[in-house]
Amino acid sequence: MARLLLIEDDATIRTPLMRALKERGHAVASVATAMEGVQAALTDRPDLVVLDLGLPDLDGREVLRMLRAVSQVPVIVATARDDETEIVRVLDAGADDYVVKPFTAAQMESRIRAVLRRGATPHADPTITVGELVIDPAGRQVRLAGENVELTPREFDLLHHLATRAGQVVTKRELLTEVWQIPYGGADKTVDVHLSWLRRKLGESATAPRYLHTVRGVGVRLGTSEPQP
Repeated sequence: MARLLLIEDDATIRTPLMRALKERGHAVASVATAMEGVQAALTDRPDLVVLDLGLPDLDGREVLRMLRAVSQVPVIVATARDDETEIVRVLDAGADDYVVKPFTAAQMESRIRAVLRRGATPHADPTITVGELVIDPAGRQVRLAGENVELTPREFDLLHHLATRAGQVVTKRELLTEVWQIPYGGADKTVDVHLSWLRRKLGESATAPRYLHTVRGVGVRLGTSEPQP
């Protein structure tokens, strides 16, 4: 059972969703405004927040920024906005998943289980070393030749996923699914931009790679040597 907080102003969605999630064994609290939601998240410390973007007092993206400033509680954004750019922007801002309305209670339940499963850490992942690059999943820290590398949360998640597949070519499709939780295509530029930022922080470039090697038309490989033709 999880303790859930539902921030949703539409009673026709809020009431049946609360009932359905309670029937599935969760403890569910709900509020109808952004400020009530922030207060409840800080006071009640739920296991997960389901957040609507179209709230009457503040846009849900502002609520997400406020929550991320003080908490790492998992957040699933549930909204009618289905623009791909908006989805990527919200995920980059710190949302753990994004569900487009209308959705069923079963779909929401599966997303909740997936997000909570990803956040569970019964055993700390071991440190991963690739050449002089050291990735510490438990501390979410990266060192290169003994020096700390400051990464954003999304850059760290991207590098960590590549590190778990070190030596293998990882497709952009997989990165979008596993790092951004976007289960469909069309946002390859998001991966390209973040790879560019990551390369810069690792002191390399696409034309002179040291660790991040692009395999044209396939994906990217984390390793210390050039991929074989």
